[in-house]
Amino acid sequence: MLTLYPPGRENLVPLLQEVQERHGYVSEEAVEALAAAIGISDNEIYGVATFYAQFRFQPPAKHTIRVCQGTACHVRGGRQVMEEFHHRLGVRTGGTTHDGEYELQRVACIGCCALAPTVTVDGEVHARVTSRKVRSIVGR
Repeated sequence: MLTLYPPGRENLVPLLQEVQERHGYVSEEAVEALAAAIGISDNEIYGVATFYAQFRFQPPAKHTIRVCQGTACHVRGGRQVMEEFHHRLGVRTGGTTHDGEYELQRVACIGCCALAPTVTVDGEVHARVTSRKVRSIVGR
């Protein structure tokens, strides 16, 4: 299963990173396989993995929406844009829609302050987003 690093407690983080890179997330089955290979408990693996924000335990959504909440976006209505996404998608920040179509994330800065408020969908930047534009972005 894992080839870049030999199984060992000292390689747990790189092993978890490899699992996530291959599968998009760290599944329960992957945790069990790692635990057996390394000789530690599932709980120890979860203890390490949950310490780092980079690891996810659910499959990624088909589309990732990141709503900027940096200063420029906030001043120009970023909070209202986020609330509109909450309303349209029926999920809170960090959540995934029931159909697995969209995942909603809050980011501190996208780096497009002159285009505020900004949103990215699968890495594509949407500039000067308004509540009205949210509907066209998600089609809901």
